[in-house]
Amino acid sequence: MLSLNIFPSSSSVTFTKPNHNFSINASPILKPNLLINRSHHESHLKSSKLSVTPTSLIQNLTTNSRSFNRFLHPFEFSTKPRNQIFKAVSDRNPEGESSAPITSPKSINLKLALVFGFWYFQNIVFNIYNKKVLNFFPFPWLLASFQLFVGSIWMLALWSLKLQPFPKISKSFILALLGPALFHTIGHISACVSFSKVAVSFTHVIKSAEPVFSVIFSSFLGDKYPIKVWLSILPIVLGCSLAAVTEVSFNVQGLWCALISNVGFVLRNIYSKRSLQNFKEVNGLNLYGVITILSLLYLFPVAIFVEGSQWIPGYYKALEAIGKPSTLYIWVLVSGVFYHLYNQSSYQALDEISPLSFSVGNTMKRVVVIVSSVLVFRNPVRPLNGLGSAIAILGTFLYSQATAAKKSKKIEGEKSS
Repeated sequence: MLSLNIFPSSSSVTFTKPNHNFSINASPILKPNLLINRSHHESHLKSSKLSVTPTSLIQNLTTNSRSFNRFLHPFEFSTKPRNQIFKAVSDRNPEGESSAPITSPKSINLKLALVFGFWYFQNIVFNIYNKKVLNFFPFPWLLASFQLFVGSIWMLALWSLKLQPFPKISKSFILALLGPALFHTIGHISACVSFSKVAVSFTHVIKSAEPVFSVIFSSFLGDKYPIKVWLSILPIVLGCSLAAVTEVSFNVQGLWCALISNVGFVLRNIYSKRSLQNFKEVNGLNLYGVITILSLLYLFPVAIFVEGSQWIPGYYKALEAIGKPSTLYIWVLVSGVFYHLYNQSSYQALDEISPLSFSVGNTMKRVVVIVSSVLVFRNPVRPLNGLGSAIAILGTFLYSQATAAKKSKKIEGEKSS
């Protein structure tokens, strides 16, 4: 008798014959010692091929498949559950040593530089071309609707080509998203209207006050913040106030729309956190894609009512000012594409780096956008206006540090319990 021990319990052994494949999956139910009659099966075992795929090969195949998928989908978002599929198989190589790749600090820094670089570049391009269009075609409701339309088409293309897994859409999921999509619509259109009334730099300075509204609304809903968080919002209020009273392109409607945009996005974040607790399996990109489509359905009918009668005369007036119709079309298309891309990259950045690094990067993003817009459009900046902007950005940075410390303490408390 020949005794054959099959282990471990999670392994897979394949016997290959000329026209047949027999797969045996070992499990805890299977007895550890399998007795095989040698006289009856010896000839079959000799003619059979025992094919065992090393786990290192599985890991290489996994890496190659990821690289090919990244080539097809350059902005794909890594989802942790999908990346962990092969973890149990490839933790150790046949020699028993750990096969987890060791990432050098240089590669990590390069990765962070690429993530932030793409994010900042796309944001700068969007803000510049969005303002260029609004300077000649001052109809923010139509432009905002077109930007949501481009994002909707982009997501439908990713889903259709299977470059992004299609989310499981149910009636309860759509109902849970109606509120966040409404607040997202309010935040987006309000920001676009503000861009059409004042300088890009001023709108971004006012939008840096978003943490103030976040703390206030969250406190009303029962969240508690340490004194450091409350102190960090004081320079934000001071800086935004100083920037507003010294702004050369000051416009009341532009100021109020920027503030309303802050309220809209804060309520979107709060409402999403509360209404989407049962849909955590939906990744960030798919969530943003569905919100974009619902926001388009919200916004476009209202845009027709608000501006529809002025679009055709405004179009011909813009063509007279620009000269070439193709120039206007390119500007509009670029603003729409890069609006979606910079939002998509923000989800990628949040997935690739820690929340603290993300918050710091988001603060610096506003600085980069403000400086870039001032250089491109040559907006006059008074010394007190620049000082107010700097104070507001500093307050935003302090707020991100304080809230990150609060989150880390909460996570440590959960782990210890």
